[in-house]
Amino acid sequence: MTESSPSPVVQGAPPGRGLGPRAAAVLVFGSSAAVLVVEIVALRLLAPYLGLTLETSTMVIGIALTAIALGSWLGGRMADRIDPRRLLGPSLGVSGAVVALTPAVLRATAEWAPAVLLSIASLTILVPGALLSAVTPIVTKLRLTSLAETGTVVGRLSGVGTAGAIAGTVLTGFVLVSRLPVSGILLGLGTLLVAGSALVEWRTRGWSGAPALALAVVAGGLATTVVPGGCDAETRYHCARVVSDPDRDGGRTLVLDGVRHSYVDIEDPTFLEFTYVRAIASVVDAAFPEGEPLAAHHLGGGGLTFPRYLAATRPGTHSVVSEIDGGVVRIDRDRLGLSSEAGVDVRVEDGRLGLRRLDTGSLDLVVGDAFGGVSVPWHLTTVEAMTDVRRVLDEDGLYVANLIDHGDLAFARAEAATLAEIFEHVALVGEPADIGLDPAAVPEGGNLVVLASGRPIDLRAAQEALDARRTGWKIASGDDLTSWIGDARVLTDDYAPVDQLLQPYGSRGGR
Repeated sequence: MTESSPSPVVQGAPPGRGLGPRAAAVLVFGSSAAVLVVEIVALRLLAPYLGLTLETSTMVIGIALTAIALGSWLGGRMADRIDPRRLLGPSLGVSGAVVALTPAVLRATAEWAPAVLLSIASLTILVPGALLSAVTPIVTKLRLTSLAETGTVVGRLSGVGTAGAIAGTVLTGFVLVSRLPVSGILLGLGTLLVAGSALVEWRTRGWSGAPALALAVVAGGLATTVVPGGCDAETRYHCARVVSDPDRDGGRTLVLDGVRHSYVDIEDPTFLEFTYVRAIASVVDAAFPEGEPLAAHHLGGGGLTFPRYLAATRPGTHSVVSEIDGGVVRIDRDRLGLSSEAGVDVRVEDGRLGLRRLDTGSLDLVVGDAFGGVSVPWHLTTVEAMTDVRRVLDEDGLYVANLIDHGDLAFARAEAATLAEIFEHVALVGEPADIGLDPAAVPEGGNLVVLASGRPIDLRAAQEALDARRTGWKIASGDDLTSWIGDARVLTDDYAPVDQLLQPYGSRGGR
């Protein structure tokens, strides 16, 4: 009988380093979860300054993946050259300090040096992400004692790391963001990482604390409380503020992610500040007999300016609003004077899902005014979505929507083309230069209002109402609109690149 050879020992990784299998699993699980927490929270932290767009999301995800790849590679190389016990604590501690300081650093940069915000934001994701991702190869090196167990150790820790990433994603999206402010999440995570650093140093090297890093975390917490953050409240989706109008006692502006989304006069709901809201009111008033109550559904709520206007000018109107952000609804009630007697029923739900539960032919009016950052949510722009809008409207029903676009207005053209596929009668309201009625002028973009119906629209009456409200806007329809649309592609659930069609610059209006 041949005697079996002992498994070769991994060079440079003697056993007995004070890190058992459970501690190793906890470190890998926690560090992987922390990377995803930082990634998701970074999206919310940057939204007030860069917008909540597909481009912003792609950038943050790309930086996070780069950090994971870089940290895993460098962590493995360093663990082969330096005693891993000397790497583990500093990786956790420095990442914790950076995470805790991130809210203060980004908000101060946005306030005083906005030109370098993107670079600073990249570093606040890249540095902790890379350091935390280095934990897995470092811990793996600490746990390897022979080649015979390489597959088991690497596979186990890889699975634990993936489970941690999943847990961090779910915990952040469903629990943390709904209960804690962004700065609180990052400060708490930074504190846990520094505490973990001190514990690891004690277990592996006998070090009793991490005073410098702890001091950095405390400084980060204090700075977060004094650096301007731009938020009265952090909702599930937005950084929200309510700004009083110095010229009107009841005037309030709802600002979401740095964008003026709604103006509400809590004492006089018939006062309409934004030009596009006056345009929507003009079209609706011209389309239906004066004072007639309507059955209306609103995709997007914001400050609920137009639902309140309908309740005030058309007593008996029942407006149902699909507003995805429950935090905005709370602001409407607590800060913007919405009462249960206002004739407005607000439901916290996605607008597309809200349409599905409505009965066929049950509505006189559907108003589209939902925005995420600079764009209408893409799934509310497609042929399939507009087919559902057409279904819930009665024979004389009207769909009217607020669009925002700039540059060559590629998105607005595509949306008008999409509506023309579903409705017999479509028109566009806006500045003459933007809708092609003043060829000599250069389009500037901004708000446009599109309207669609299965019945002819009284455009003359609508134009008279627009003129009476001194909007300066005109109406394009028929051949003028067809020429303006040109060869724009119809949007579908299978193809709706709304963010790419938009030109994300210039000021943005709101609800």
